[in-house]
Amino acid sequence: MSWTSPQSDESLSQKPSLESSSPQPIPLDDVSAPKSPSNKTPSQPSPLDEGLAKKYDQLQNYLRSLKSVIVAFSGGIDSSLVAYVAHQVLGERMLAVTSASESLKRDDLHLTQHLAEQWKMPYRVIHTQELKNPNYLANPTNRCYYCKTTLYQDLDTVAKQEHYAHVVNGTNLDDFQDHRPGLIAAQEHSVRAPLADCQFRKTDIRKLSDYLGLENSQKPQAACLSSRIPYGTAVSRSTLQQIERAETILLRLGFSQCRVRHHDTVARIEIPPVEFTLALEKHHLIEKRLKACGYLYVTLDLGGFRSGSLNQALTR
Repeated sequence: MSWTSPQSDESLSQKPSLESSSPQPIPLDDVSAPKSPSNKTPSQPSPLDEGLAKKYDQLQNYLRSLKSVIVAFSGGIDSSLVAYVAHQVLGERMLAVTSASESLKRDDLHLTQHLAEQWKMPYRVIHTQELKNPNYLANPTNRCYYCKTTLYQDLDTVAKQEHYAHVVNGTNLDDFQDHRPGLIAAQEHSVRAPLADCQFRKTDIRKLSDYLGLENSQKPQAACLSSRIPYGTAVSRSTLQQIERAETILLRLGFSQCRVRHHDTVARIEIPPVEFTLALEKHHLIEKRLKACGYLYVTLDLGGFRSGSLNQALTR
């Protein structure tokens, strides 16, 4: 099953209100409805092997045992699987919550709405205020800690006010192998990680999601937009918007996956090496459109796409 974004070009400029100072719901009318990712009939999934079938049973039982949950729902396949299975076993006793903060791509925000509508599951959009935290704006190496702290504080507030027993996320075993300060915030706020606790790795998640027919099962990993900014360089709303515009341009030009690493006036593009030829064919157009986003120089990273590439500076 291939992945195509549900986002339309026209909806890029439509954003929910950014003025809320607490985790108040954002009306869904403020978020433009996306198009369906694909009109193709999905192929019949392969049956689950015994090991994965056992993990699926464990995941259902785990979530059922929690009685009621709020799912931190980003639109990525990890949190999508948790939300989908939670809805399977808990029904109306679960709530998927997405933060429409500036660090989340509008494509992913629209995707969460689309999936929630398709799966008919309880869903809410809030707006977290990490951009008001000077520690986050300073962009230290543990920036993610401050972002997740803000998110989990707001989810805790909703859980307490509306009597949900637990907050859960999409953390899996592979996440413990990377630099993830947000895991500390999750631990401090007693956020449960059903996938990790049930021994799921990323390959398990994609296979089970394919089996269940989740249309975003092959969606590329999408870290927050602040991850494109080198540590120590300040985060700002305008910079996040600039990065999002640049990456949206590349995706519209046909690249399957990309990162625009923001180095002040320089846009360093990461794409899969197999798509370098496409970049050369469209280099004039890429340069023109990314310069229109505010960059003076546009470069192609010969190392190709790699998730978390700015973390390499932490090991030198």
